[in-house]
Amino acid sequence: MAQISLTFPDGNARDYEAGITPAAVAESISKSLSKKAISATVDGHHWDLAWPIDSDAQIAIHTMADEEQANELIRHDLAHIMARAVQEIWPDTQVTIGPVIKDGWYYDFDRAESFTPEDLAVIEKKMKEIINKRDPVRTEVWDRDVAIQYYTDRGEPYKVELIDAIPGNEPLRMYWHGDWQDLCRGPHLQHTGQVPGDAFKLMSIAGAYWRGDSNRAMLQRIYGVAFTGKEKLRAHLNMLEEAAKRDHRKLGREMDLFHMQEEAPGQIFWHPNGWSIYTSLQDYMRRKQRAGGYQEINTPQVVDRKLWEASGHWDKYQEHMFIVEVEEEHAKEKAINALKPMNCPCHVQVFNQGLKSYRDLPLRLAEFGSCSRYEPSGALHGIMRVRGFTQDDAHIFCTEDQIQDECARFINFLADIYSDLGFEEFEIKFATRPEKRVGSDESWDHVEGALEAAIKATGRSFTLEPGDGAFYGPKLDFYLTDAIGRVWQCGTFQVDPNLPERLGATYIAPDGSKQRPYMLHRATLGSFERFIGILIEEHAGKLPFWLAPRQVVVASITSEADEYVTEVVQTLRAAGVRAEADIRNEKINYKVREHSVGKVPVILAVGAREVEERTVSVRRLGHKQTNVETLDAVTAALGIEATPPDLL
Repeated sequence: MAQISLTFPDGNARDYEAGITPAAVAESISKSLSKKAISATVDGHHWDLAWPIDSDAQIAIHTMADEEQANELIRHDLAHIMARAVQEIWPDTQVTIGPVIKDGWYYDFDRAESFTPEDLAVIEKKMKEIINKRDPVRTEVWDRDVAIQYYTDRGEPYKVELIDAIPGNEPLRMYWHGDWQDLCRGPHLQHTGQVPGDAFKLMSIAGAYWRGDSNRAMLQRIYGVAFTGKEKLRAHLNMLEEAAKRDHRKLGREMDLFHMQEEAPGQIFWHPNGWSIYTSLQDYMRRKQRAGGYQEINTPQVVDRKLWEASGHWDKYQEHMFIVEVEEEHAKEKAINALKPMNCPCHVQVFNQGLKSYRDLPLRLAEFGSCSRYEPSGALHGIMRVRGFTQDDAHIFCTEDQIQDECARFINFLADIYSDLGFEEFEIKFATRPEKRVGSDESWDHVEGALEAAIKATGRSFTLEPGDGAFYGPKLDFYLTDAIGRVWQCGTFQVDPNLPERLGATYIAPDGSKQRPYMLHRATLGSFERFIGILIEEHAGKLPFWLAPRQVVVASITSEADEYVTEVVQTLRAAGVRAEADIRNEKINYKVREHSVGKVPVILAVGAREVEERTVSVRRLGHKQTNVETLDAVTAALGIEATPPDLL
């Protein structure tokens, strides 16, 4: 038997006979590891313990302590266990596909009757029975003809179609969970009892077209979540419960911020309260950018296809663009335009007006650019994923030697803004050169080195993402983690020598020659719409006072206080506070409850005593205690709170 060499993570290597399985490798190391082993990684591929290894390879043995691999296996096995449970309960049901997804899995079923929410508990019970049986899981490799005949005889056309879609050089693996069988690439655990029976939950039922094709059969999809232990499941379910409370769509209704309707899919109708947040944030960003050396511009929303062809977007991005055809007077054919999906080509047009010298660089052009991109209707999500949005976009035109300073400057600029908005920490991911790219290795070395040096100069760390940069340059992406642990990609910084070359941008160098500038794409918030959604969910609607659309409501306790209520409102407004009166003939508890649901940060209650003493009773959102303070003291304090952080 031929010998192979397997190299372990510690660098040590051992010789084995070709065809040895990871299970046997684990056993050769120790009985303890053999009992704990769940899978292996072989030359970067996740490997079933039962699969043979036929050549020299790098190998790592995994146990349940390896969270990533353990979760994949648990969720993959549960997909099979759920399908088996469904077929044991309803034998006429046909199974189709059941992949692992983030936090869990789903499986699509073809069943004449609809699943109900009550069925989920029945399926869960059956799944736990299967887990408790500790049925062995085994795998076999079948010839294609045998597999097709097997599923044809069983009347399972979905499986036959899946086999036809598998490339001919891939093995057809059949996995058996006890007596139940499914076509699957694997890997899987060794028996059903390895699945934690108290760490999964079936979540929901949805419709799904077979292979995502609306012309094909409508199937029923069951979603589940699973983790390595019940505490992790409980934490996840708590997070989902908290996320539901923080959902920006729910809070948007309660706070009367915006609405969306079918006549304008993916477009936002901003209400006065929501637009107040929007303009306050925009005014803040405008001041920060002006102080940061940016010049604000504005460019057209409808641009002739010629510019998009020159920039390369027409070929590569046309499917996401809204096309506008216009009957131009005296023209032989219609003019074809597009709503701009991004601002970059238009900013180059501004740069190209008039000669630019090296003394003009770096030139920082910023725009609150309204963009339109076609997103499939199924991908739209409140104000987080829309078709019409505004970017806090800017492009910096500079020389290669200025890239490092501009990058460090932007990181500090972004960090200052994020801190003002309540995000003290963020993660930087550094995407480097892809395999297919333009430009010399020397240029890539210089630019990547500049970005890395810039990050280090700010005292921050980063996560490297090799090969994930654009074909023309590396980039940095900035990630925020919100109050319940969700991660959002917001800011970006990207180096681009390509677009200036395509669109003919040049500057006069010190020696009088024409040179191409580098173009640095950068956004801090990303889109206003999405970032406002993130802010709403991060703060559960209780926005920082300076951003809150309704900062103060002055509510009367008795009608005799109405005149004083008006005076208090006018005094607060003069101090820069967004204040409004509530003198309705309602009980004060009703008013407090209603404005608390609307997330008003401060409610000032005014009755006969307050009128006489020229005081107000102060109740802050989320606090049960009420304090009585003088009008002058409250006005001074709230005036400071209402001041944006950059103006303090």
